[in-house]
Amino acid sequence: MNNIPRRVLIGSAFAFLLFGATSYKLVKSISIGGEGGWDYLYADSPNRRLYVSHGTEVDVIDLNTETVVGKIPGTNGVHGIAIADDLQRGFISDGRDNQVTVFDIKTLAVTTTVKAGQNPDGILYDPYSKRVFAFNGRSKDMTAIDAADGNVAGTIPLGGKPEFPATDGNGNVYVNIEDRSEIVQFDSKTLEVKHHWPIGPQCDSPSGLSIDAKNRRLFPVCENKVMAVVDADSGKVITTVPTGAGTDAAAFDPGTKLAFASNGQDATLSVIKEESPDKFTLVENAKTERGARTMALDTQTHKIYLSDAEMGPAPAPTTENPRPRPKMVPGSFKVLVMAP
Repeated sequence: MNNIPRRVLIGSAFAFLLFGATSYKLVKSISIGGEGGWDYLYADSPNRRLYVSHGTEVDVIDLNTETVVGKIPGTNGVHGIAIADDLQRGFISDGRDNQVTVFDIKTLAVTTTVKAGQNPDGILYDPYSKRVFAFNGRSKDMTAIDAADGNVAGTIPLGGKPEFPATDGNGNVYVNIEDRSEIVQFDSKTLEVKHHWPIGPQCDSPSGLSIDAKNRRLFPVCENKVMAVVDADSGKVITTVPTGAGTDAAAFDPGTKLAFASNGQDATLSVIKEESPDKFTLVENAKTERGARTMALDTQTHKIYLSDAEMGPAPAPTTENPRPRPKMVPGSFKVLVMAP
């Protein structure tokens, strides 16, 4: 050890402090099985539950034991889950049925359904207004629902196909508009659209979105393999950070100042450090598994959970379907656990 130059030891120690403490590894796979595809996951950290969209149901996992503890059936074409902890209610976007399913988060029993627009996809609970917002991909609008009673408060046209939303908890809701490469900001109480912010060409076809509410930074992830950093007050693109192919979901951990992008085609999880509100550094592209494109963050343990499954060979092309997708191997659906 005495033969190693002191500057190398100091450099190695610095690198460990900067990167070692934030290195993520695949530590576990939670087997779920069953049939059907998947979309979003939602981690309810206070109540220690992970909600996983899966075909026509939502699988519920205990975050402490990382085992399946229940299911919510009858959610046809499920996309996303939103939880109102203060009201003990959950909300699920049922894309094929054009509705939102409401359930009790203690019993998992369905209490009612609410009519939404066409193909509700991303969904968000905003505690400031106590409303749930369902973002309807096919009708290109948003349905606002009063979370306490399930009444529809209004519908807002968005001018394009909405993807994932985020809230600053202070009356502002943001949503990516995928086919226009922009972010829409609206008031969660008045439902007034305040801004349509173009974020292209730096960010093309944004899908996932997360937010650092304290430092007023939005993190859309983009088809051109970057995460953009956007000022939540002006809509200005501050910088972009490289991610990977097939980027779909985004998350931000206020406890560690790390932002994440899940890259399904590259089988990686991009880990990005917020050095300051204007400086962001790619720490690593941690190895996941191919197809793991959506994720949820548990802010208590700082673990990342990603849905995935084994895929078989693609069917032979036909005239009706010249580019068929590979089919999931039956019973292979699972949730990957990435831990720091």
